[in-house]
Amino acid sequence: MSRPVAAAAVVEVRGLSVRLSNGGPGIVHDVSFTIAAGEVVGLVGESGSGKSTVSTALLGYYRRGAEACGGEVTIDGRVLGDLSDGELRALRGAVVAYVPQDPATALNPALRIGTQIQETLRTHIPDQSSDERADRVRSVLQQVALPADPGFLRRFPHQLSGGQQQRVAIAIAFACRPRVIVCDEPTTGLDVTTQARVLDTVRDLCRMHDVAALYVSHDLAVVANLADRVAVMYGGRIVEWGTRDQVFEAPRHPYTRGLLRALPTLNEKRTLEGIAGFAPSLSAERVGCDFAARCPSVTEACRGTLPMLQQVAPTHHVRCLHHELAPPARTVLPTSVVAPAAARPDAILRLDGLDAAYDGQQVLHDLRLDVAPGECVALVGESGSGKTTASRCIGGLHAEFSGVLQFAGEDLARTPRGRTRQQRKDIQYVFQSPYASLNPRRTVGRTIARQLQLFLDLKGRAAEQRLQVLLEQVSLSRQIADSYPDQLSGGERQRVAIARALAAEPRLLVCDEITSALDVSVQASVVETLRDLQQQTGVSLLFVTHNLALTRTVANRVAVMCAGRIVEQGTVAQVFDSPASDYTRQLLAHTPTVERYVPQQPHVPLAAPRR
Repeated sequence: MSRPVAAAAVVEVRGLSVRLSNGGPGIVHDVSFTIAAGEVVGLVGESGSGKSTVSTALLGYYRRGAEACGGEVTIDGRVLGDLSDGELRALRGAVVAYVPQDPATALNPALRIGTQIQETLRTHIPDQSSDERADRVRSVLQQVALPADPGFLRRFPHQLSGGQQQRVAIAIAFACRPRVIVCDEPTTGLDVTTQARVLDTVRDLCRMHDVAALYVSHDLAVVANLADRVAVMYGGRIVEWGTRDQVFEAPRHPYTRGLLRALPTLNEKRTLEGIAGFAPSLSAERVGCDFAARCPSVTEACRGTLPMLQQVAPTHHVRCLHHELAPPARTVLPTSVVAPAAARPDAILRLDGLDAAYDGQQVLHDLRLDVAPGECVALVGESGSGKTTASRCIGGLHAEFSGVLQFAGEDLARTPRGRTRQQRKDIQYVFQSPYASLNPRRTVGRTIARQLQLFLDLKGRAAEQRLQVLLEQVSLSRQIADSYPDQLSGGERQRVAIARALAAEPRLLVCDEITSALDVSVQASVVETLRDLQQQTGVSLLFVTHNLALTRTVANRVAVMCAGRIVEQGTVAQVFDSPASDYTRQLLAHTPTVERYVPQQPHVPLAAPRR
């Protein structure tokens, strides 16, 4: 049984440390924070920083091969380390709930939506009558802006959109009125309109039911518009901790500043600056500051001394010896001047009157779009607008289309087998999901080497040297060449997929939401890699994305899609600064940015973290 603890907050994490179970080095070190009822705390950092380890610790869970070795986690007055397995199972779902990143894998594909919500209630509130349970199901669906009619309740998960699936996952998490909710990147991969709806749902439900929320994300713009306080993690430690205003308006740690410098904005076309180097392995022994190898202000003292968490303001703490140094200025890029589509006879890619269908049902209507050599055209819109169908037609992955589709003045066949070897080399496709696009039986090195041999006839030492260059271009270490896809994070897998496409030295790169799973720093380095590649080789890009802020930085022109039609297109400055379509204005209004949020006072009195 748990021992009594003074419940000053709904969540108290005190000095939490986690290590590998075999007695290896620690992977999370002395992490402390509190969350009050109705408060949202954002936990941000790159992949591998320890965010997921900390977030799942709130459920009393540690991944295989890891264990808590210090500190304690208290949820609603109960110390999780003192609970039995049965008590932990009863706690999960009823007192502390979890919203996963991918609802498609969290929802049972064999059970109807209504059954899944009722199953949660039946497990944790067994005394509820059937009528009370039905009322709760209807209520929680209405709270997440979903229909509660019998027809919707009978649907299976695959019959819902991604945004609907995520809101069902949120409904399940809130169904039992938990005291705490852990959100693990629940808007990754969602378009801006759906993302805004999901974030509003989480914010409103937390306020409505006084739920303490930990929101884990690598998207700083989302956190800036949602969280009351923010903890920044690096190398398994909290390196900065403060109110939302303090962290985003006056960051003091060079890592936090680096993340913000890597973040695109809707307001202007900035240079995105990735953080040089690689994050340290959490399982390796380290001395001194974890960020020293990547820090622009590093000194010898940093390499030999682990900084303590220092208070730099009443509610602001930072782990840095040189936190008083001012950040460098940002670089604003000149706006590109691009000729209108009608005056582009040199277009390398041309769509003219393109229609496409699935099983006879038309989904694309009269698409007209050109991409010139060396140009980046962004194709934006909500999920289901037709962006991916258009890009798959170009890549030869969707054959049910009619109209003009030309590359370098020649008609493109509907399937790859009908296209020439040169056309297959010149048009490379990077898929949104690296989990499905990489062969799990091939190492990273073999995956990329196959492209080098197939299209460039490179073998042996020459292929090995080119492989190393490609991995460096997408911010991967050379050692990763011997790894299999299941040994990599989602962001690492996507970077491998990008390197594989670049290996063919294409003339046109079709990028289908390629940065949706990447950390902002890695996203910045990938975007700058693509920019450098365009300048060096003149490669053209069709950049399919729902990230409008990224579009401002990466694209010359933008085409906005809605319901299978292009409703507006022009230069990025024209479309973003003076949108002519109501739909475009709606997308821009729903796009979260760090600059857009309204500064606010702390939600509750703040407790200082452990030093």
